[in-house]
Amino acid sequence: MPNTVAASSVASAPYTADPCTSNDETAEPAGLHIEDDTPIRAASTNRIYAALDLGTNNCRLLVAKPVRTGFQVIDAFSRIVRLGEGLASSGRLSDAAQRRAISALKVCADKVKRRKVHMMRHVATEACRRADNTQEFVSRVFAETGLALDVVSPEEEARLAMLGCQALLPRSANYGLVFDIGGGSTELILVRNRPRGISEIMAWTSVPWGVVSLADAYGDVTLDSVEYGEMKAMLTAHLSAFEDRARVSQRVKEGRLCMLGTSGTVTTLASLHLKLPFYDRRQVDGCWVPSSSLRTLSQELFGLTVEERAALPCIGPERADLMLAGCAIIEAILEFWPVEQVRVADRGIREGILRVLMQRDGISL
Repeated sequence: MPNTVAASSVASAPYTADPCTSNDETAEPAGLHIEDDTPIRAASTNRIYAALDLGTNNCRLLVAKPVRTGFQVIDAFSRIVRLGEGLASSGRLSDAAQRRAISALKVCADKVKRRKVHMMRHVATEACRRADNTQEFVSRVFAETGLALDVVSPEEEARLAMLGCQALLPRSANYGLVFDIGGGSTELILVRNRPRGISEIMAWTSVPWGVVSLADAYGDVTLDSVEYGEMKAMLTAHLSAFEDRARVSQRVKEGRLCMLGTSGTVTTLASLHLKLPFYDRRQVDGCWVPSSSLRTLSQELFGLTVEERAALPCIGPERADLMLAGCAIIEAILEFWPVEQVRVADRGIREGILRVLMQRDGISL
């Protein structure tokens, strides 16, 4: 079965093209799965494509077909599985976490089969990069679901996130700073904005802290202001190292940079800022939120108990105990690079995968 297990070390380097991370979107990606023998690059708009992202916290699937404006989602699935729960202390994916993930993956496999998907890619990220027993888990997933996971490098994860989000960078911005807060890591990607083409990745880093790993390290129920400050300080050290290479601050001062955030944390904060009674992707995706509002909301959530956070619209019990870790990451980013507002994206890796698959198959987006 096809499978790629990436090195477990955390990457932080200038972007350099290689076979897996080329700016050529039609290059063959690792972990590509084609379900029939029809020719590639036939530009058939009747084909169905699927992208699966198994992260440290979530399992998410998109099934889509190409349309003139890009692609139309015809099926989707998202479930919090907490695959990386306890990973920091044990170095392994626990049996309980594997069962939760496989249960969700079985739902995805059924959707892929029922939708008669032509081409797909299933990627796994930080938790699987770090765990000692990843190969056993990947084999188990294939045996029980038929899905062949491709464990991608941090660089490939950053590239796919950028490809999925770049359409939200305004034409007026010369540069974009995309931040993607995951369960086990946070990706930062500095891009040169090219509104009529593929944005160029200038520098990137994968910070080895996400909402699950930070929450595991510090807890949540009794988190005090000192520990919350320590969370932010841990992120700041990595941001400083990235700043030394990428020189983001200069572009912020010149007013030439758009900050674009994608993650459950930032979309949740955006929904609170918009005072939505329930989460509505149509209102959140692409909206602008003042940085002052994101920081104020983060401090307000810090002052609540887990139960009080869980009772708020758009958070609920599944996210309540991870929100403070995500807020600490966002606050650290906004304190280090004080932009006036952040554009919010409810899109990312899966959309990037779909774009690559369709363009590889001869479809112009």
